[in-house]
Amino acid sequence: MIVAEYLSNDENPAAPRGNTMKQLIALIALTLAGCSVYSPDAGHEVVLIEKPWFFGHGGVDPDPVKTGRTFAAITTEGVDVYMQPQRFEADLPDTMTSDGVPISFHAIVTLRVVDSVALIKNFGPNWYQNNVEQPFGQFVRQTVRQHGMNETAISSTAIDTIDHQIRDDLIEFIKAKNLPVQLVTMTVGRANPPDSVKNQRIETATQEQRVQTEKQIKLAEDQRKLAEESRAAADNAYRQAIGLSPEQYVQLKRIEMERAVCNAGKCTFIENAGAMPTFGVK
Repeated sequence: MIVAEYLSNDENPAAPRGNTMKQLIALIALTLAGCSVYSPDAGHEVVLIEKPWFFGHGGVDPDPVKTGRTFAAITTEGVDVYMQPQRFEADLPDTMTSDGVPISFHAIVTLRVVDSVALIKNFGPNWYQNNVEQPFGQFVRQTVRQHGMNETAISSTAIDTIDHQIRDDLIEFIKAKNLPVQLVTMTVGRANPPDSVKNQRIETATQEQRVQTEKQIKLAEDQRKLAEESRAAADNAYRQAIGLSPEQYVQLKRIEMERAVCNAGKCTFIENAGAMPTFGVK
């Protein structure tokens, strides 16, 4: 109706030019109202899925929207795809080791989409949850099952081997499934044994530390005993060299001690010359 009225105004020069301009603006606004606008951010692409109401077969547009602004039919759906590396995390509790001890992992995998159109067309927006998440967890469990708890969770000697094996399995899986993504990094992280195992390890470490402490105490006592024996032997040799009896040597050492205590000369000692002390008894 707007187009017809616009043409009639062209055929009638007497029609107001202002009405013609308003009708043209209204026509443009009506046209834009029937469109969808897509303007992806940096690092994103928008995959267009055409869904015509009456004519055409529709489907995924082979050319994604990468930069700038694009207009599409109102029936066209746009799926935003993040093209930068994406990090996905998975908690894997009760993963059995070769010796039957369950341990837990916090695995992390980083993937990057290389073809947004093929990804949406063949795998959909939830491509990781529907195609990668479960196999990734299965790869971790199968690989961990080949190693024992001690080497995996305690000494961590098998972690690098586990990482490499899972990485190879995941790359092969992506290739076989024709997933248009690239594996950037992958790690199963640190293994966590059960609390009961942790408590036993703590108790064992405590006992080992106690044994080491007792060994150090005994070593110190043995060294002190040797030092005392050496000093006693030296004192006895000195006594014999100066010709003193044991009692005389003891008196000599007592005199030396008293002199050291009263070095300022303000002490008075009364020697009993070996006489037995007497006490008054009532």
